[in-house]
Amino acid sequence: MANNKSAKKRILISERNRLINKSYKSVVRTFTKKTLENCEIYKKDPNEDNKNLVKTSLNKTFSLIDKAVKKNVLHKNNGANKKSKINNFVKTTLTTK
Repeated sequence: MANNKSAKKRILISERNRLINKSYKSVVRTFTKKTLENCEIYKKDPNEDNKNLVKTSLNKTFSLIDKAVKKNVLHKNNGANKKSKINNFVKTTLTTK
């Protein structure tokens, strides 16, 4: 356990930051899954409403990944890799029928 005031403060701050980072990562994972689920829905029933649903969820996911990168929760290359994988999946879903 920490012996001085600054060390105790660092422990509190690092725990707070860990929880914040955890929530960012969780939200990114959740929206990634939602985007992939929307792609599956579009594959089963390709109509304009489902296509718009995929696009809006993709935009929201990209926005959240960019925010996580901006806050240094994710490394910029990790964020780019996540966006690339999601985008490739969506592209193949929207182009094939």
